[in-house]
Amino acid sequence: MRRAAFEGTAIRDLRMSMPPQHASRWLAACGALLAAAAVALSAYASHGVAAELQPHLQLAAVFAFGHGVALAALARGSLRRLAWVALLALLAGTVLFAGGLAVAQLYGVRARVAPFGGVLLIAGWLLYAVDTSRK
Repeated sequence: MRRAAFEGTAIRDLRMSMPPQHASRWLAACGALLAAAAVALSAYASHGVAAELQPHLQLAAVFAFGHGVALAALARGSLRRLAWVALLALLAGTVLFAGGLAVAQLYGVRARVAPFGGVLLIAGWLLYAVDTSRK
């Protein structure tokens, strides 16, 4: 009886530490939006800007698309807390990195937030690797 009560408490505590299901759907939707924005940015880079701006905007589009697709795929289903934090880091990192590159090129300013975005991307992938290596 005591063991069953303990196991029930442990399972309930584990469920309480997981993000709600709608948070996973929200992350997946953000990933899809990033991928869509990346396609639009790539088209704009190909047809709407000077040739010298194209490589930087295409790089931003590649990062946004790749991480958007990853978010859309990895966020599906139930996530443990660490995976959820990792995917949030990927979302924030993508916005800062790709967004920073795009804004810098379009407005002629320095990409000051891009390095922070890159660090978040690296940290997010490392956290996700740690989470997936756990049982």
